[in-house]
Amino acid sequence: MKTLINNTCIVTMNEDRDIFYNYSLYIENDQIKDIGPFEELEGKYLENVDKYIDGQGKVIFPGLINTHNHLFQVLLKGLGDDMVLKDWLEFMTFPSTPYLNEENCYYAALGGLIEGLHSGVTTTFDYMYPHPVGTFNLDDGIIKGMMKLGVRGFLGRGCVDTGVEFGVYPAMIEKVPDIEKSIRNLYEKYNNAAKGKIKIALAPAAIWSNSGESLAMLKKLSDELDLLISIHISETNFDRASSKKLHGKDEIELLEELGLLNEKLIMVHCVELTNEDIRKIKASGATVSHNPVSNMYLSSGVAPIPLLNQEGIMVGLGVDGAASNNSNDFIELLKMTALLQKVHHRNPTIMTADKVLEMATIEGARSLGIDDIVGSLEPGKKADLFIFNPKLDFKAVPMHNPVSTLIYSSGNKNVETVFVDGEIVLENGKVVNVAEDEVADNIQRVADELSMNAGTYKLKRRPWKK
Repeated sequence: MKTLINNTCIVTMNEDRDIFYNYSLYIENDQIKDIGPFEELEGKYLENVDKYIDGQGKVIFPGLINTHNHLFQVLLKGLGDDMVLKDWLEFMTFPSTPYLNEENCYYAALGGLIEGLHSGVTTTFDYMYPHPVGTFNLDDGIIKGMMKLGVRGFLGRGCVDTGVEFGVYPAMIEKVPDIEKSIRNLYEKYNNAAKGKIKIALAPAAIWSNSGESLAMLKKLSDELDLLISIHISETNFDRASSKKLHGKDEIELLEELGLLNEKLIMVHCVELTNEDIRKIKASGATVSHNPVSNMYLSSGVAPIPLLNQEGIMVGLGVDGAASNNSNDFIELLKMTALLQKVHHRNPTIMTADKVLEMATIEGARSLGIDDIVGSLEPGKKADLFIFNPKLDFKAVPMHNPVSTLIYSSGNKNVETVFVDGEIVLENGKVVNVAEDEVADNIQRVADELSMNAGTYKLKRRPWKK
């Protein structure tokens, strides 16, 4: 497939952060082959392309990188309002997990990923919860959703083997050998599937829900299979206190002792980090996933992202699960990322639009170890990108600065076309590989079934249901 996107604005996010006007971008198969002035590329490629896109008045951005999600939580939207994290887990989220199955995970994944595609997301790290004892193929449902839509995806296999005293649902606890066996099976079945777009990763739920034995096993697997590890760290003071009670050590101290604090580690949330934590993280090369909408929704606090940026710690962005965000809208996340820090610090320059876009693209890619192939628009990199059309939503009109418009003045309607690996997966505002209305109907059906089985329907009155 040869595609020419002609006479447009290209926000490259390359090392020099170049923004090119009246340029064209040429794609061949899965790669960006050329970027240059439109008259030059038009003359070189126009006669031989399979797909021609007139980009006048539009903008091409690198595909956005979502470094943290729980896709199954699409089914729980709106059930956990007005709770702090501990109650949200204990009364709504954990009780739902024993009733998950492959079908509802599949439709949840489709729903979350479709919403992501509509907001320019081409790569998602999904942090699937631990498998309740006696359930099977939950990860398969998520991965099949990723493969159906053609996105780039990481499946973090959730792990829990302790923590009942801290509110962990007993049905979620697995034995360490069973966890290891499941991870190895997933790796053999799916790692590098879909032409390398699918990757398996490790996702221990928290320091206080995993024993030293479990964490040591994950370290061994990470080294042996070269797998990323993602873990919730210091989301609230509850995390810090519970880690101390279980392990006798702070979270970062334990990770360092076990050899897990390294460049393969993605730490999620990090709201309550200390200065000593930050010093150790910087020295280790570990990275952070910032989830501001979730942190606001659960009233968890404001992560010290400007300080992490100042220290050179790589920070990506994550929507978190839809049960603690109520959407998978990454464009909404971009604006919230900037505004939260501005108002918290009462400093309008503490978080700029340019910095937010860096975190959403190239820094997110570096966090996932894929910045050599995605995260910026450069010849030789994979064609993961989206075309932004300001005329599709007056919120984005007029457009003076394309980065500022994307971060502060846009919405999902402005995302016209999305490419992943050189293939169009969303065109003219519609997902290509599934019927969206049919997916929506199935999501409602399986969400109703799940809430009835788990008893969580009682948390919200639904007058349209008998």
